[in-house]
Amino acid sequence: MSAMDHDELIYDWNHVHEGVVPGTSEPMFVDETLRDGLQSPSVRDPDLDEKVRLIHLMDKLGIDSADVGLPGAGERAREHIRTLCREMAQLKVRPNVACRTLVSDIAPVVDLAQELGFPIETCTFIGSSPIRQYAEGWKIEEMLALTKKAVSFAVEHDLPCMFVTEDTTRARPEHIRALYTAAIESGAKRICICDTCGHATPSGVRALVTFVKELVRGLGANVGIDWHGHRDRGLGLINALAAVEAGATRIHATALGVGERAGNTEMDLLLVNLKLMGRISNDLSVLAEYVQLASRAIGVPIPHNYSVFGQDAFETGTGVHAAAVIKAFKKGDAWLADRIYSGVPAGMFGLEQVIRVGPMSGKSNVAWVLEKHGVEPTEERIQGVLSLAKQTPRLLSDEEVLAAASSKPTASR
Repeated sequence: MSAMDHDELIYDWNHVHEGVVPGTSEPMFVDETLRDGLQSPSVRDPDLDEKVRLIHLMDKLGIDSADVGLPGAGERAREHIRTLCREMAQLKVRPNVACRTLVSDIAPVVDLAQELGFPIETCTFIGSSPIRQYAEGWKIEEMLALTKKAVSFAVEHDLPCMFVTEDTTRARPEHIRALYTAAIESGAKRICICDTCGHATPSGVRALVTFVKELVRGLGANVGIDWHGHRDRGLGLINALAAVEAGATRIHATALGVGERAGNTEMDLLLVNLKLMGRISNDLSVLAEYVQLASRAIGVPIPHNYSVFGQDAFETGTGVHAAAVIKAFKKGDAWLADRIYSGVPAGMFGLEQVIRVGPMSGKSNVAWVLEKHGVEPTEERIQGVLSLAKQTPRLLSDEEVLAAASSKPTASR
């Protein structure tokens, strides 16, 4: 079947009222797994060699930048940052670090950049919402003074500077305007909109990104706009996609969505969706490896029903579903088999469709598993397996299927 014929097999309503302007450049990405992700109460701080391997996988995935830590977090953090930055000197993925909007936080980054011989993006952050200002006892005039001093210091020492406003999604327009204007006029090359508390909805994201775009345009500045979102309301991923649609040029996310409280936007699912939307051309064939390594390194198991990368994502024991997949495979059409009962093609991400046998299975499931293992699917063998499957309240392993086909069932009931 030709590619044109394949296209005719799926009518895609997703593109009927597409919000993305044709020809828009591909968004960039900041991987926050090794900094913001490690603020999750449930994770472990990976060993340095695990962090290095993750950085190399980020590079293979075409991730543009990785936040490698907070220099103010202590000597272990600074040593890891130094090693990771040195490793990244040979890679395309670039390092950045997070600092408070204080000269004392930025000064160690100046020293590190001079030691390594290349600039390190410095992400200077300050709270921007009225509730944060009230709790901290901050005045906007003091915040503006800190912003100008910190950003100017970074720029004077040849550090690319991104200015980050925490809790932007609950900040007043006049404060956002004042803070970003001060940062841009002081030399910041990027500004970052943060949904620090996971407050925003997609409509709020579009409104805020549009507001910031107009602000930047009005200043006549060539400044990138970042989006950094959390998922306290479960909206991290859809908000990130809304930010891309609205014109954010770089998106922050973490492996498996790890992060403080309910976590951050999921980098893996963000890449999957942008790839399927045709918004990025990144080779994502090692994305499953990235997810699995991150899971082991930070000590967070992948839920079985996690989209795309969970154990159940491409596995079925349901008779009707499995029969359709098997018919597609028997047509010799891997494209068809990968999509007949899946909105995500497993092969695009180094994975595959899996047929299992369980209490909801039919003959085709059993025949498929037996044939896969070189066993002739006779009617007697199929019925022997189905007899066991219907009495077992879970999917059978392939070993249990083969044993049942030989009249030696081993499953516990």
